[in-house]
Amino acid sequence: MNSSSSLSNLLKSSQSNSDQFINKSYGISLPLSTEYPTLKDKELTDKLEETLRKYNVFETDAELRHRMDVLHKINTLYKNWIKEISISKNMPEDVAEKVGGKVCTFGSFRLGVNSQGGDIDTLCIAPRHIDRCDFFTSFAELLKKQPEVQKLLVIEEAFVPVIKTEFDGIELDMLFARLSFSTIPDDLDLKDDTILKNLDQKCVRSLNGCRVTDEILTLVPNVETFRLTLRTIKLWAKKNGIYSNALGFLGGVSWAMLVARICQFYPNAAPSTLVNRFFKVFSQWLWPNSQNNINGCPVILKQMPSFEEMPPYGFPVWDPRINPADKYHLMPIITPAYPQQNSTYNVTYSTRTIMIDEIKRAYETCQEIFNSKCDWNHIFEPRNFFQRYKHYIVLIASTPVKDQFMDWVRLVESKIRHLIQNLEKNQYISLVHVNPQGFDQIKESKDTEDAVENDESDNNEPRIITTYSTLWFIGIELKQNNEVMDLNLTDIILNFKDMIYKQAQKVLISYPQFDAKYVKRTRLKEYLPLSILKIESKSSKASKIDKMGAENSSTNGSLEHKTKSTNNNLENGDDAANTKNENKDKLFSNRDYFSPSSDSSDSMFVFNQEKNGISRQNSTNSVLSPNLLQKPEFFLDSNSNGSVNNQSKKRSLSPGPDPNTNKKSKEMNYSNSTQALQEHFRKQEELLDSLPIPSTAKLINQQTISAVKNSLRVNISCNKK
Repeated sequence: MNSSSSLSNLLKSSQSNSDQFINKSYGISLPLSTEYPTLKDKELTDKLEETLRKYNVFETDAELRHRMDVLHKINTLYKNWIKEISISKNMPEDVAEKVGGKVCTFGSFRLGVNSQGGDIDTLCIAPRHIDRCDFFTSFAELLKKQPEVQKLLVIEEAFVPVIKTEFDGIELDMLFARLSFSTIPDDLDLKDDTILKNLDQKCVRSLNGCRVTDEILTLVPNVETFRLTLRTIKLWAKKNGIYSNALGFLGGVSWAMLVARICQFYPNAAPSTLVNRFFKVFSQWLWPNSQNNINGCPVILKQMPSFEEMPPYGFPVWDPRINPADKYHLMPIITPAYPQQNSTYNVTYSTRTIMIDEIKRAYETCQEIFNSKCDWNHIFEPRNFFQRYKHYIVLIASTPVKDQFMDWVRLVESKIRHLIQNLEKNQYISLVHVNPQGFDQIKESKDTEDAVENDESDNNEPRIITTYSTLWFIGIELKQNNEVMDLNLTDIILNFKDMIYKQAQKVLISYPQFDAKYVKRTRLKEYLPLSILKIESKSSKASKIDKMGAENSSTNGSLEHKTKSTNNNLENGDDAANTKNENKDKLFSNRDYFSPSSDSSDSMFVFNQEKNGISRQNSTNSVLSPNLLQKPEFFLDSNSNGSVNNQSKKRSLSPGPDPNTNKKSKEMNYSNSTQALQEHFRKQEELLDSLPIPSTAKLINQQTISAVKNSLRVNISCNKK
C-alpha cells in the first residue's frame, strides 16, 4: 500500500514538473522538447563524463581549495590597499575602514567549468575616490612585492585594461572598475543596472564580464547539466582549433551562450543529449549574411528591452535597426546583460565557414556514437591542419629581448584577424584558415649587425644573440574556377607589417621583428617536427611503396611502383638540394621591409596554367632583378584548385623566367609576361628531355638532378647578361 501510494505521488510530481516546464519558457521562446532522459541517455552521459576525466578537465578538491586560498589572499590584499590609498587621500582612518572593496570572479571559474591549470578571471571593484591610474601603478607595485608573485604584466592601454600575474602558481587576469558609490558592500549585486550610472566605457566593459556570467547562470534551467555540456563543447572546440576570440573564432563566453541556448531549448535533457542537439541545431542555424539567407537570426538568451525600457545611461547596444554596422555581423551572439553587445565581433567569413564545417562533422560523429559505432573519444579527434591545404603562409614574430617577447607576440596575435580579412577580400581566395596554436622557437645566431648593444661582449669575437620567436600557420584555399589566376599578396603583407610596427612603437617594444613566408605543404617539415605535422618521413613511405611493389606480381603493379619511386626520388633530390643551400641563421628578415628569405625557394611562387597541366617555378632572390629586390613580390599564379602537378612527369627546375622572350601562345590568350614565361618553361623542358633517361629499372640519382639545376642556372645567368 505504501509503495503504491509513493509511486502515485512520484507520478503526480513528475506530471506537475512536466506541466511546469511546458508552461514555462526559457529565453525568448518555448522549449523545443521537455522530454526527460532515457536509460540510454544516462549511460551515454556516464561514458561522456568518464571520457572527459581522461582529458583532465575536472579539478581536484585540493586544487580547488588552493584556488580559493589564492582568491582570499588577493581579496584581503586588495581591501588593505584601498584602505591605504584612502588614507593617503586625506580620508579619516575610521571612514577608510568602511569604504570596502570587492574582488569578483567571472569566466570559466565563475561558471564552474575551469579545468586543471586554467587561469582565473577577476574583477576588482573600487569606490569612486580610487582612480584607475592608482590600480595600474600603486596596486601593481604592491603585487610585485608579494613573495607569491612569480610574474606580472600591466596592459593599461588595452581595449579592456588588465593586469596579468601569477600568484602562488595560479594565473590571474585582474580587471578594474570604479563605481560611483562612496562604499562598496560585500553583498553588492552586479546584475543591477544602476551600478552603471556615471561610469566610463572601460569600467562598463570590465563589469560586463561578471554581469554576463551571472546572467547566464540564472537563464539556464539546470546549472549542473549546463556545466557538463559546456565542458564537452569547450574541450571539443580547443581540440579542433576553433577556440580563440582574438583570431576570429569563438571565445569562452560565446561558447557558453551557445550551450545555454541549447539548454533553454531542451530543459530536461541529459548532457549527452544536449551535446548531440548542440551540433544538430547549430549545423542548421541560419546566420545573418550567409549565402542562402540574408536576414538570419542571432543567438539571444534574454529578451532585449525596447527603446522605452532601455536604462537611461546612453551606452550603445547591439541593434541592427539603429546601428547600420550591426547588420553586417556574421555570427551574432548577444550578451544578456545591459549594454547588450555582440560577443563575436571578430568572426570573419572564413572562420564562420570553418566552425560550421567542424560542427557538421561533430554532428555526424555524434550520430555514430548514439548508434554505438564509436565512443566519445572520436569527437575530440581533430583533423590534421597541416594536411588540409596545399598553400600556407607562415607568420614569424620574434625579438631578442626576452622581457618583451610576450608583449610582441600578443600584439601580433591580436592583429592577425585583420590580415585574414584582407586576404579574404582577394578575388581568388575562397578560405583563409589560421591555426590558433602558436609554436615557440628559441634560436641562437651571431650578432653581425649590432642589433642589440652589449658592453660585456668580446670585440674580437661576434656575440651570440638569442632570438625568441613564435610561428603561426595560415592555410589558404583557392576558388574553384577555370580562369588564370594572378594572385599578388605583396601589398597585403606589407600593409599588415606596417600596422604592427606602428603599434609596436606605441607600446615601446624594442627590436620587434616580423616575417611572412609562403610555404608549400611538403616544405612544412622545415619549420615544425614531423611529430607535430603527424606525417611520415619519406624513408618510411619509400619502404611501404617497396613492400607494396614486391607484393604486387602483376605487370601494371610493377610499372606503377616504379613510377612512384621515380617521382619520390625526383622530389628527394630537389628537396635535398634546396635544404643544403638554405642558411638557417637567416630565419628572420630585416624589419624595415617585407623580405622573404633569400635562400627559400618558397618565398616567391608562381603557378601557371597550361593546357596539359601545371608547371611550377621555384624562384630565389639571387636571380631576381634589382627592382624586384627593392620590393619583393609575394604572389601566386595558379589554376582553379591551386594544384601543383608535374607536366608530363617533368618538373621545372629553372630559377627564373627569361624576360626577353615575347612569343605568342598558340593555346591560350595570355599576357606578354605569361607568354614569355610559357616559352621559357618550354625551353627548360626541352633541355631536360634532351638528357639521357635511364631505363625504368634504374632511377635518376641526385647528382644528375643537381647537374641539370646548375646547367639551367648558368643558362639563365647568361641570358640575363
